[in-house]
Amino acid sequence: MIRAIESDLESFKALTFKSGLNILLADKSEGASDRQSRNGAGKTSLIELIHFLCGADARPNSVARSHVLVNSTFKMTMGLNDSTITIARCGNNPSKLGIYGAVDALTAPLISQKLDGCYEISNENWKTNLAACWFGIEPLEDSSEKRMPSFRSLFSYFVRRQGSNGFQTPVKHTGQQQTWDQQVAISFLLGLNWRISSEIQGLKDREKVIKGLAQAAKSGDLDGFVGHPADLRTELAIAENNAEELSHQIHNFQVIPQYQELQAEANEITAKINLQGEENFVDRRLVANLEESLAEEQEPSQDDLVRLYEEAGITLPDVVRRRLDDAKVFHHTIVKNRRSHLGAEIDSAKQRIQQREKEQTDLDERRRQVMEILRSGGALEQYTAIREELGRAQGNIETMRQRLMAAEELERSKAELNIERTRLARALSDDIHERDNVLKEAILTFEGLSRALYEEAGSLIIDATKNGPRFEVKIARERSKGITNMQIFCFDWMLAELISRRGKSPGFLVHDSHIFDGVDKRQIVNALQLGAQKAEELGLQYIVTMNSDALPKSGYQNGFDIHDYVLPVRLTDATDTGGLFGLRF
Repeated sequence: MIRAIESDLESFKALTFKSGLNILLADKSEGASDRQSRNGAGKTSLIELIHFLCGADARPNSVARSHVLVNSTFKMTMGLNDSTITIARCGNNPSKLGIYGAVDALTAPLISQKLDGCYEISNENWKTNLAACWFGIEPLEDSSEKRMPSFRSLFSYFVRRQGSNGFQTPVKHTGQQQTWDQQVAISFLLGLNWRISSEIQGLKDREKVIKGLAQAAKSGDLDGFVGHPADLRTELAIAENNAEELSHQIHNFQVIPQYQELQAEANEITAKINLQGEENFVDRRLVANLEESLAEEQEPSQDDLVRLYEEAGITLPDVVRRRLDDAKVFHHTIVKNRRSHLGAEIDSAKQRIQQREKEQTDLDERRRQVMEILRSGGALEQYTAIREELGRAQGNIETMRQRLMAAEELERSKAELNIERTRLARALSDDIHERDNVLKEAILTFEGLSRALYEEAGSLIIDATKNGPRFEVKIARERSKGITNMQIFCFDWMLAELISRRGKSPGFLVHDSHIFDGVDKRQIVNALQLGAQKAEELGLQYIVTMNSDALPKSGYQNGFDIHDYVLPVRLTDATDTGGLFGLRF
């Protein structure tokens, strides 16, 4: 229970609260805008102060860190574990808080003690204390459980903030609240197994990653990292076979130190053999030509010459005939010499051919020997190159094996996630079935609250889905903004009542004037009376801020005087000093 809120700011209007219903009224001057009313009177700022003093993040745009308030210290006196303590916090050093009173009621450690009896505590430790005292959440020894109920999320269902869109739907205290956080928080407050919702969200996160990887692999974006298992198996088999062949080459490889010299010799021998072959070809053509010339070399016939002269009627004297005989002998000698010369040339060419053929045989034998040596091994550089290629092949194989393992793990993960989702869906269904009494209590409590406001009672729906528990509230004509706000009113009071019955509760519920926006005056009357009644029954405190013109003056039950619950401090936007802080900013 909140007992008082005060500040060292002289113009601040200190507030004192009592048990049960507390109404803080603000007079709205004629013609004032909503912004002037909110910032001038300070109703919404009171909600922000309560959050600030209960561990909210002090962002630069928060009320306590505005330029006119940043050096002011705000204090809240409250009941905590049957003890009374006062907490103090200042906007210029929001990470440290001062605490007075029964510090023995705290579980998280303090930091140091000041001379005036004020202990210093970090904001994180302060939230840890409030979580333990109000909701029974003890700090975990390890932080492996990431999606557990957080104090700030649970607390925000008891002090909704308009600035965070807390009045949009009953099941969410802020417009930015994630579904899993809503499921975990409400499951905890209702008494369901919240860990199932936490595990389902963990499963969703894993599914999102797996789905993204699978999609990337399918589209080819991860071909160098994952790929398709079937394709990778084929590539791996081929790569392993190539590596085995390289390994076999290395195993049988002999390094020849004079490899380069032998290779050069083999090339030189081949060139010589080719040159000699060309020269033999030329000599063979020469022999053929000489033999053809030798065959054509014949002595001319003397009788043909004599017959020619006789036919011409000329008789040759004996002296001429003698000279022809001499010519015949001379010509015979010439032909003989010519034939002898051609024969010698032919013999010489044949000898050259035979010599070259012998040399070719010797060279070919030497080349065969060299080639045998070269085929039996190789140069050191070649051996090194093969080893390097084998190293690259083996590295590529290991990469493909890792990719194949990743691809197979991806396939297995998808199957395991389906199994896990089925298990969690079954666990959630079993939990709802086994805690039927808890659900019935929540359903009937909400139904009773809504029936007190409307003739046609609303309903609380709790269902198990594959995405976690579904929480929904329904009241007739729910599309109306006023009806939605009354859904929130009933839902918040249902949570406050259930957790109070279990002995763990902040001990108060706070609604600012936005809860009654668009609500018919008859329902406002019913809501205020119901809030006062429930607070008294449960020993809780219900704090409401309202504009004075929105507070119904009649329609209450006999014996119920609404003015008994109005705080003596009255806010107004008529003057600069009439607001909560006594100044306008």
